[in-house]
Amino acid sequence: MLRLGVNIDHVATIRNARGTPWPDPLRAARIAEQAGADGITAHLREDRRHISDADIDALMADLRLPLNLEMAATAEMQQIALRHRPHAVCLVPEKREERTTEGGLDVAGNESYLAKYIAPLRDAGSRVSLFIGHEPDQIRAAARIGAAVVELHTGAYCDLDTEGRHADRDAELRGLRDGAALAASLGLEVHAGHGLTFDTVGPIAAIPEIAELNIGHFLIAESVFIGLGDAIREMRRCMDKART
Repeated sequence: MLRLGVNIDHVATIRNARGTPWPDPLRAARIAEQAGADGITAHLREDRRHISDADIDALMADLRLPLNLEMAATAEMQQIALRHRPHAVCLVPEKREERTTEGGLDVAGNESYLAKYIAPLRDAGSRVSLFIGHEPDQIRAAARIGAAVVELHTGAYCDLDTEGRHADRDAELRGLRDGAALAASLGLEVHAGHGLTFDTVGPIAAIPEIAELNIGHFLIAESVFIGLGDAIREMRRCMDKART
């Protein structure tokens, strides 16, 4: 079955806007588990704009679902991951001025550094995932350096759909399909995520090589109107319908 990882970052964004303890990301993770999520994703940014170190401590202590820790490939983040040893570590590009992650990691341009960087994470028992675009050279580089997983960036596909640029959207979807097939042929597990909604998730969920989707912002936004549990259950329904 196609797995669903729920990203709880923006629960922390709302909390931090007022500087109160509410809403609690750990509570959101528990609701996600009850609603059928298969894992929890949390992005510990260098500037701590949403998820905090204390959130990671609480998730690791109390969470029963696997934790996917998203982070930049920095020495500080590596030490945090080695201390906690989460189920998975997903390396993403990060710029201080960006609102959200823009594009995929340049693995092909940083093979030597990333190969050395991920080795101790892998030895500590975390599955290492690389958040990348669907370009063949990036996928092949991910396989060469020993990553277990690639997560394909679906943001461009979702943006093109929102803008009504359907021909460009369909071309991007073909690229994602081809990328998923290539990654699987190289022995990589394939995940996907970024910007997915009820309307855009179907064609991505239908790609047979994809084993997991990681979805966050839309679910948190939709929960304002229908509740987080119902938003997750509806996303699961959309995913399962597309896969079957």
